[in-house]
Amino acid sequence: MAELAGVSVRTLHHYDEIGLVRPSARTAAGYRAYAAGDVERLREVLGYRRLGFGLREIAELVDDPATDAVAHLHRLRGLLLAQRERAAAMVTAIDRELEARAMGIRTTSEEQLRVFGPQLYETIGSAYPATRRTEPRIAARIWDALGDARTVLNVGAGTGSYEPPDRDVTAVEPSAVMRAQRPAGAARCVAASAERLPFPDRSFDAAMAVSTVHHWPDPVAGLREMRRVARRVVVFTYDACDPGRRERFWLTRDYLPEFAGLLADWPSLADLTRAIDGRAEPVLIPWDCADGFFEAHWRRPEAYLEDRVRRAVSVWTRVGPAAEQRAVNGLRKDLASGRWQERNRDLLALDAAELGLRLLIA
Repeated sequence: MAELAGVSVRTLHHYDEIGLVRPSARTAAGYRAYAAGDVERLREVLGYRRLGFGLREIAELVDDPATDAVAHLHRLRGLLLAQRERAAAMVTAIDRELEARAMGIRTTSEEQLRVFGPQLYETIGSAYPATRRTEPRIAARIWDALGDARTVLNVGAGTGSYEPPDRDVTAVEPSAVMRAQRPAGAARCVAASAERLPFPDRSFDAAMAVSTVHHWPDPVAGLREMRRVARRVVVFTYDACDPGRRERFWLTRDYLPEFAGLLADWPSLADLTRAIDGRAEPVLIPWDCADGFFEAHWRRPEAYLEDRVRRAVSVWTRVGPAAEQRAVNGLRKDLASGRWQERNRDLLALDAAELGLRLLIA
């Protein structure tokens, strides 16, 4: 098995010990014996491993009861194609620079960095399946707001979380990495941006966007496009201008002040609601929220110490590694000393928290 899989016997032993790939039987001499199902699981583990996933992330992926072997193959194929696309684009960019230098032309600093400057979702997207899932209580609010809409456009759809299963959904997602991770059987997905939706006016009963608007280059333009193509618009986002947001959330208040700088140019909630001619409703975050967005672990601080949790949240990528490490070290120290518990004891009695998340409805 080790020879066929291209790994060491020690690696197979480790996978067995941690429960990642446990062989179905042992021979009389004590050797591990792998059945067909074990081999299939090992294939999936190695596929994700060679794409850069951590063992904890892989365990959650391969243990997902909603994903069968065929779905894993589709996902792996998509991820590999996206990886190939990124590598091909880099090779093309490097070839252009080599050609320019051969002609005595020096490229600018911006052009040099552009070779290695992928879109944000291309960087964080591979971590999404492990920690970013549909939170049913938030989904219920979103789906209720869709009303009687039968045809729904999901803008900035990512891997497909929150897409209503009982409606005709069309997804829009610009990131190849995110598109590749959409499960088998998911709604058809169009490669496009929110600001330029490739659909005629009023093509859909409703358009929805979930935890994505803050990644759009021009949020107001994207929301106006949603309003153009649908008679109803539902957007799950946050109020960046809420003066008490930073103070209410201990993570930004005590450990990550850099978060405030990320919101400096963000449109106000009034601007966002005006773009769709709608209204805003507060959305409370349950203490055991299944979707691992930035604020989700407000009553589970230990989660922020896990790299797999942080990797699926764009905030950590945007503040930079120095701020991230300082915040994590400070939190770890305060959890060990009991200081965090002392400062945030009131939170432990809450079942849900208001941290500035909003549902925009038009």
